[in-house]
Amino acid sequence: MSYQRHRFSPHIIQQAVSLFARFTLSYRDVEDLLAERGQDISNETVRRWFLKFGAPIAQNLRSSHPTPNDIWHLDEMVIVIRRRRHFLWRAVDSEGEVLDFLVQPRRNAKAALKLIRKLLKKQGFIPPRIVTDKLKSYHKAFRTLSLEAEHIDNKRLINLAENSHLPVRQREQKMQKFKSPGSAQRFLNIYSATYNSFSLQRHLVDRPNLKQCRAEAFFVWATASIAA
Repeated sequence: MSYQRHRFSPHIIQQAVSLFARFTLSYRDVEDLLAERGQDISNETVRRWFLKFGAPIAQNLRSSHPTPNDIWHLDEMVIVIRRRRHFLWRAVDSEGEVLDFLVQPRRNAKAALKLIRKLLKKQGFIPPRIVTDKLKSYHKAFRTLSLEAEHIDNKRLINLAENSHLPVRQREQKMQKFKSPGSAQRFLNIYSATYNSFSLQRHLVDRPNLKQCRAEAFFVWATASIAA
């Protein structure tokens, strides 16, 4: 990741990427916010910055993030891409942090198996408990992998995963739907890493600790976006 040969300073580029990744904004919204700060930057430039620098920043954020909780919640939601239904499979831990996600055209055992294999490879361990809804595809995937984890299929216990879908639904509406499965996967890769970094559990901490946690989150983001 290098900011060389860019007309604007790294600080402005990082600010533009941060605004789009953190908040429910469009590229034109970010353009207006930067214009208010005296920076004449087009929305197309913001889009190119996000695509170029978002992925390495997300990778750096994940490498510095602590190990997630060992109780996983899996769920899926419908997204429409070019008038065709796709399914966003998502896994979060018991604290609501996003573990992984997968955009698939089907809601079947093959897609569930692909998600769980990706999760196991990425996290590097088998959790003691996995919570899903009553979709039979999960059961088939568990039998295929011979997982020893406790499998709880209860629709009422996956509220964490369902609530995690809400910000994505808001972004989908703001972006006027995703343009392709690949673009959805790329955007969510950056968005989920940013979401985890700034997820502060505000209802569990008092004001002084919240300020400290927020300062640490900003420091982690700034460190992850430093040029190599």
